[in-house]
Amino acid sequence: MTTDDLTRRTRDAFPAIRADLEKLVRIPSVSSSSFDQTHVDASAEAVAALLRDAGMPEVEIVTATTADGATSRPAVIAHRPGPDGAPTVLLYAHHDVQPPGAPELWETEPFEPTLRGDRLYGRGAADDKAGIMAHVGALRVLGDELGVGVTVFAEGEEEIGSPTFRDFLRTYADRLRADVIVVADSGNWKIGVPALTTSLRGLVDCEVEVRVLDHAVHSGMFGGPVLDAVTLMARLVATLHDDQGDVAVRGLVGSDATDVDYPEEDLRADASVVDGYRLAGTGPLAARLWRKPAISVIGIDATSVAAASNTIAPVCRAKLSMRIAPGQDPGEAERLLHEHLTAHAPFGAAVTVTPGERGQAFDATEDTPHMRTARWAFTQAWGTEPVDIGVGGSIPFIADLKELFPDAEILVTGVEDPDSRAHSENESVHLGELEKVVLAESLLLARLGGRA
Repeated sequence: MTTDDLTRRTRDAFPAIRADLEKLVRIPSVSSSSFDQTHVDASAEAVAALLRDAGMPEVEIVTATTADGATSRPAVIAHRPGPDGAPTVLLYAHHDVQPPGAPELWETEPFEPTLRGDRLYGRGAADDKAGIMAHVGALRVLGDELGVGVTVFAEGEEEIGSPTFRDFLRTYADRLRADVIVVADSGNWKIGVPALTTSLRGLVDCEVEVRVLDHAVHSGMFGGPVLDAVTLMARLVATLHDDQGDVAVRGLVGSDATDVDYPEEDLRADASVVDGYRLAGTGPLAARLWRKPAISVIGIDATSVAAASNTIAPVCRAKLSMRIAPGQDPGEAERLLHEHLTAHAPFGAAVTVTPGERGQAFDATEDTPHMRTARWAFTQAWGTEPVDIGVGGSIPFIADLKELFPDAEILVTGVEDPDSRAHSENESVHLGELEKVVLAESLLLARLGGRA
């Protein structure tokens, strides 16, 4: 098979790929427990049907059970054996999605796929139902000419932190074991420039409580000597960064090393930064995003403005999300953060820290033959050489894959671009880029099987 052959096949197959993506987007498969989980079941059924239609002879919807007896959301495992001696490739994506967010901020209905220009809008259109369709599309394009064994694992709870991922790996290890693992849950550098993700920051989050009173008291009678818990929380959170905006928790690791330059004007546009805001931190912007720690307040419990009364708030709670650099141990980072918070208790207020989720960072900066094959496929599909990038976000389950399948090589790819707005309102996928992703994966599988 030549690149021209696969380009033509991909072009011919793409209208059906887009139509099936739209059908998936219409299923509101939000895995958060506060949403109707029958939609996640329906999404798994739809993905299983797509894989059967794509020529996968062994397709099953499966669950895993945790040590305490809890049952996971449904996942789909499909397998097609390859010729004797051929490598096996595991293709990963997830079919669950984030909650839609604020309805008034969507320009169109979140679960009604809508085409505007070159982009298809809808929750999950990019993250990660386009990843599902990248795998399905490549299987359709190659048909009976794969040349490799293929296993597809479509997870159903990535957006809630993959809480039973290790249970899945242990339960179905024999069915998921592979020589190469392709994770389609990242992004490209920008429209027209593909990327291979070679590093991901890890994750540590926690809830912190600041208490100054056993109960609320009159702000006029006791205000002055007694500061409210919200003010004290603000003072505590302010200690997490220095005057330059760098994380001030002692002992955390970080690096200025990056392979690409991220212009400030691009970051401002990509993140919709308001005029006048000075970007925080020091060092190259790409390093600040990919290879240095970051701490954000992602939630806070305090008296609302609508319910305010003339009382001093006795307690305030906040949820902190800390991204840790590649090379940082999550347990050590958690200890350092907790020690910092308790050591900086403002005015001696009672500070209580409750640990939350932890996730390993990922670092695959060493060049390998399979990475070179992936870069070749990207170059053929885009007509442009790819770049190696990091991602500031986390995919904690990759560390589980590396631990349980240490001999497998993991390639992290994806369909998103800086305008995709994954997890935000008005999420979208660029259809031209998705077509190139399908072509690139087809070329990758064909080359791994000796067919291209």
